[in-house]
Amino acid sequence: MVKKVGTIQLRKDLTALLAEVVENGRRFIIEKRGKPLAALVSVEALELIEQQQTTSANPQGALALAGAWGELKERELESLLADVRAERGGDACRTEGKA
Repeated sequence: MVKKVGTIQLRKDLTALLAEVVENGRRFIIEKRGKPLAALVSVEALELIEQQQTTSANPQGALALAGAWGELKERELESLLADVRAERGGDACRTEGKA
């Protein structure tokens, strides 16, 4: 569960909040006047986030070799892949058994 912390409380309780992050894996959203500014997370959590960003930014498959994925946004790619899967599912029965 993520807890929200104001900037004043952050300055006052930074050592305790860091201990919560390191020892208990807690995550904090740092807010100023009710608006989120940043997050306080463990190094492990940050590394996971960075790894996911790197992985999702890397194109995959044969089109990646041609550089075709570079123009697509992630949401567009997901939609395109869903369409391809739907088409393949519809055609799978008709192509089985044919030489």
